[in-house]
Amino acid sequence: MPAKVKQQSRRSAVRRGAGAGVLALALFAASLPAAVAAESRSDQAGMARFYEQKVAWGRCAGPDMPRDLQCGKVTVPLDYAHPGAGTLDLALARYRATGSGHRAVLLNFGGPGASGVNQLAAGGEEFMDLTNGSDVVSFDPRGVGRSSPVSCGVSEEPPSDSSDSSGSDAGVDISSPQRLMTLLRQSAKLCAEHSGPVLGHIGTVNAARDMDVIRQALGQKKLDYLGFSYGTRLGAVYAAQFPHKVGRMVLDGVDTLTEPLSEQGVAGAQGQQTALEGFLDWCVTDVGCPFGQDRRAADDQVVQLVRSLDANPVPTDFGGTFSGQDLVGAIGQGLYSKELWPSLERALATLMEDGDARRVLSFASGGFGLPMRASGSGNASEAGTNHGGLTDPGQVPIDNLTAALMAVNCADDPDRPTAARLTKDLTDLRASYDAASPVFGRYRLTQLLMCYGRPKGTDYIRDSVKDVPSSRMLLVGTRGDPATPYRWAEETARRLGSSAVVLDNKGDGHTGYTSSRCVHRKVDDFLMYGTLPPDRSSCPADGKAWSSTLSTDP
Repeated sequence: MPAKVKQQSRRSAVRRGAGAGVLALALFAASLPAAVAAESRSDQAGMARFYEQKVAWGRCAGPDMPRDLQCGKVTVPLDYAHPGAGTLDLALARYRATGSGHRAVLLNFGGPGASGVNQLAAGGEEFMDLTNGSDVVSFDPRGVGRSSPVSCGVSEEPPSDSSDSSGSDAGVDISSPQRLMTLLRQSAKLCAEHSGPVLGHIGTVNAARDMDVIRQALGQKKLDYLGFSYGTRLGAVYAAQFPHKVGRMVLDGVDTLTEPLSEQGVAGAQGQQTALEGFLDWCVTDVGCPFGQDRRAADDQVVQLVRSLDANPVPTDFGGTFSGQDLVGAIGQGLYSKELWPSLERALATLMEDGDARRVLSFASGGFGLPMRASGSGNASEAGTNHGGLTDPGQVPIDNLTAALMAVNCADDPDRPTAARLTKDLTDLRASYDAASPVFGRYRLTQLLMCYGRPKGTDYIRDSVKDVPSSRMLLVGTRGDPATPYRWAEETARRLGSSAVVLDNKGDGHTGYTSSRCVHRKVDDFLMYGTLPPDRSSCPADGKAWSSTLSTDP
């Protein structure tokens, strides 16, 4: 759950890492015969070369990259259990420190699925204060952006069922559970075919291990870190894995570590419905509102627009079509900050008046320009020819953000109900999601169901990330956050234990750093000078958002 640079961090769903947890691996290794244990020690010795890297910084590829932004890469193992069995390159970007210090602050903008390189390029001005003594660095996590991007097929339509001619059940056909299960299995197969070997090693547990390699490559003895939305889950997992490598860590828009995806989805739908109602309250006061000036009618118009596009998607300039559920995802992105509301209003007006989805697509793709078409089919065999190197910016699959969000969330979640269980629960699930939101409920339920047919995720996050003996960490919870409820900040603080310090932001919007002067100042004071506010201290609501909001959960 996500933080985007104002559009927001997959919380669309919250998830757990693929592959066995570090603790489980250690216990398993201890039970192996001597010969196999010796081989395991050899594998771990093979990690030394990854920790000996230094980043070679240079100019960033791409026509819209800021001139003062530098790019580089680090190489990490594909499989940490067997570091000699293949590698991946991770894309990095940084703004250099202007002061005399030699620290580095690593950022993650959430999602999961947000490109840290693109987010830093688009919103770097928000972090310039931190460059007074520190490099400000971000990265594309494995499976994201230029770092071996996953995909579920650029040319294929997502699984859906058109048997309901009204389109009212597009995406989740509860009248035919067997067909739904078949479609979900087909979707999982497509994602595996188009993603290559990284899909089996994606997830937060491995991404956190990647961050430790990045820390060393940046020349830092301890990791200073600022994570938004999903990035808070990533930071918490890092702290559990490497508690004595934690420097100054800030978690803003705190994700849950314990709630299953089903409960996260309902909470997310409720939060986004509340945000939509706030947007409509504002929109109908403007003569340019595409839903008119009748507030009550505006609610119905949004629902009808979604259903109409589900029944009759509009074509896009990038191949494929734009459906009602695509629109729901785009609206969700635009609701994370009031700063985005005027742009969202214009995008919706263009869609409704001219049938032109291009402006809305800019929200669906993360808000940083139109999505890029991937050449070729993007299948696993072609992906394999890249040998884990960085992907060219123009070759990142159109669906990478959503494919990565789904892959990470599923990899992070240990629950895999059987087809029989899902079939039994489907009607009740649909009812609870629709009750949470008539607009976002179906979209969130589809995200939950998309884990069916994928390998079971890790239970490390839910079971093992607790009582972390690290340096003190600052957790920022925002009372009016539509994606990550404030209660998650309190719950995660209790989970992490005495290392957690909570800052209560009384404002609205997803995350606080770029929407609250008070939060911004307190986070900077901690990251720059090590000054922590008192636990459970608060920041008042700003009368008006003073900047764009960071977020990345759709």
